[in-house]
Amino acid sequence: MDTMHAVRGHRRGGAEILVHEVVPRPEPAAGEVLVRVRSASITTGELGWDATWTDRMDGTGRPRVPIVPSKEVAGVVARLGPGVTDWTVGDAVYGLIPFLRDGAAAEYTAVPADVLAAEPPSLGQDAAAALPLAGLTAWQGLVRHGGLRSGDRVLVHGGAGGVGSFAVQVAAALGASVTATAAARDADFVRELGAERVVDYTAERFEDVVSGMDLVFDAVGGDTQQRSWQVLRPGGVLVSIVAPPAETGPDGTRGVFFVVEPDRAGLDELARLVGEGRLVPRVDRVVPLAEAAAAYAALEHEHRRGKVVLRVS
Repeated sequence: MDTMHAVRGHRRGGAEILVHEVVPRPEPAAGEVLVRVRSASITTGELGWDATWTDRMDGTGRPRVPIVPSKEVAGVVARLGPGVTDWTVGDAVYGLIPFLRDGAAAEYTAVPADVLAAEPPSLGQDAAAALPLAGLTAWQGLVRHGGLRSGDRVLVHGGAGGVGSFAVQVAAALGASVTATAAARDADFVRELGAERVVDYTAERFEDVVSGMDLVFDAVGGDTQQRSWQVLRPGGVLVSIVAPPAETGPDGTRGVFFVVEPDRAGLDELARLVGEGRLVPRVDRVVPLAEAAAAYAALEHEHRRGKVVLRVS
């Protein structure tokens, strides 16, 4: 039996239950490829998701343990499953692994072939691994659900955060005029991402200084989400990744909540923006696979600018 090193959780819990161990190497089923993982990115709150531990997104399904965490992968195709014709062994790929499957905190992972895209050639493996989840969340929220068009006025809440930093870049790259909320210490960073204006949420209420927005991208939730209705123009849209807003608001405004999905076409669009120099994944730091448990623990209390990436090979 072929084996590999992997990080796994044998019971539901936080970072403290993760162990680095030698396990059987997966085999690709029909329509899948076996990816030799080079880098994998980890996400705040991932170990608390129901989808991480069960076979249903809402947690009502059966337990699925042991699990391998980390849903963002950059690596090389090592083997093709039956019926796969769109990849060849040796192709450099990246992607978002479906949430109800084992992740990429391992030397190998089996992934549906149709959710992977060609790794942007201008990125290294670590930056490529930092792109799929947050990048696709920004892209899908702004374009698919928000209907973003060039010239729109966009407000991004949490502009320095993992998803918010991508939302600022993607909106600006697509021709929007971007305002973002962030702490004062992150203002220069968010402007570098493409925001024309940064509102320090610790010093002023954004609704006192912002109005007429075509789209609000909400990565904060709570009271911030509720107050966002006030800054939309008639017919504007409030897109949230935190909690469902009301479906309709005043003056024909509407609310949308969504959960990001694996999306090859979206990954190709992100790669195009990367190639044009208009989108740069930010990596806060890179740690060895064996230190994954400590890296997950640190996510809960450390301030970061960019993703934490596991270097696998």
